[in-house]
Amino acid sequence: MIIPVIMAGGTGTRMWPASRKALPKQFAPLLGGDTLFQQTVKRLSDPRFDRPCVISAEDCRFIARDQMGAAGASNVLHLVEPVARNTAAAVLTAALAHRDQPEAVLLISPSDHVISDEAGFHAAVDLGRDAAAEGEVVCFGVFPTHPSSAYGYLQVDRGSDAKVQKVTEFIEKPDAAAATELLGRGNSLWNAGIFMLRVDVALELFKTHASDLLPPCHGGLSLGGEDLGFHRLNRDAFKRCRAIAFDRAIMEKLPSCTVVSLDCGWADLGSWSALRDHQVKKPGGNALIGDASAIDCRNSLLKSTNSDMAIVGLGLDGIVAVATDDAVLVADASRSEDVGKAIEVLNARSAPQAEEFPRCHRPWGFYETLSLGARFQVKRIVVHPGQKLSLQSHVHRAEHWVVVEGSALVTVGEETKLVSENESTYIPLGAVHRLENPGKLPLALIEVQSGCYLGEDDITRYEDIYARDQNEEVA
Repeated sequence: MIIPVIMAGGTGTRMWPASRKALPKQFAPLLGGDTLFQQTVKRLSDPRFDRPCVISAEDCRFIARDQMGAAGASNVLHLVEPVARNTAAAVLTAALAHRDQPEAVLLISPSDHVISDEAGFHAAVDLGRDAAAEGEVVCFGVFPTHPSSAYGYLQVDRGSDAKVQKVTEFIEKPDAAAATELLGRGNSLWNAGIFMLRVDVALELFKTHASDLLPPCHGGLSLGGEDLGFHRLNRDAFKRCRAIAFDRAIMEKLPSCTVVSLDCGWADLGSWSALRDHQVKKPGGNALIGDASAIDCRNSLLKSTNSDMAIVGLGLDGIVAVATDDAVLVADASRSEDVGKAIEVLNARSAPQAEEFPRCHRPWGFYETLSLGARFQVKRIVVHPGQKLSLQSHVHRAEHWVVVEGSALVTVGEETKLVSENESTYIPLGAVHRLENPGKLPLALIEVQSGCYLGEDDITRYEDIYARDQNEEVA
């Protein structure tokens, strides 16, 4: 029995501006089509796998659930982290959640990797399964194609079989010179960050090497509770976890472990330059995504996330240019690992582009700002079929709703009425109100707000089917 553990709690800051805290890269459509998270879910839905366990951040729990549903996954144990504590705490919590199946094998998988050869991946998992079932700790390595400082490395035993070998040393992300030296050795692999081990083995390793994580992880799990199909970990307990990666807490302390080589088109899209290298190249070595054109350019990535926004590069060499609805990144491709510095600059001046998108996802659907002035804001709101916003009121603003698609069930005070396409309704300042979609098609409306303060925190919530508390300043 193999239980996939899908790690989906990362923020993906190195892929800004297309990836942000509000929609990390694993949930963003970086390549078009399925997101990286959806690709992972589908890859781990093969009959050889048991019910998957997904671990996501609290802010992204509904996005993860929606994308899992779109990927065809319904029977999932979904653990929700109230705070980020890196991968060691996540792995331990997953193991504790399955402690009644001590001999089950956990497959720890990131959700932001590309694997183009699914059959090759499954073949590698099959090779690792037997060793893991016997109590071995199994990791997966990729033969390096170039010296890279973006990955950790695994030193392997030259004399072992090429597909299954022994790891003799874990090597942290090296500098450029050390990466070149490792490539020349011929017996070093990139660490793919994918692991297999039995539940009882995982618990024993944490007891030996990171016992301080056991009480807060156990408390987070046992004191947490079921909520709308999620298992939300207890905040007070889980936040006491030390933030440390699974590699550092456990793997690097092992005297040796087994490594299976991956030959399946693996790529960790951890930076824009990595995405450029992964894409099928156009003439000149350029990667073009979306409405993008290159004129006399070389080795550059041009990406537009908006079908209405064209991006054109002229005479560029080794440049990354990414345009979204509200931000543009232009960077030397060799500096794409440093994109996090852009977020630091934006956060220093409280710019919303650091973490938020104009389109904000909510459990009931999404909204996006179309126009914003000193005392007014115009939004487009889309509510999924059968969903409804919280019962709420505003202290500083009134609202006018115009339905443009579908039908809305609107409550204002004691009155509830159905508002159809091309009809409108008015929400006075201070009125208790709610918006619902009673139909089977999406509801779209235009909201015009007016008032002296238009921030999202001007919400008094009285009732909410999504069990959000008043600290979650969202509609």
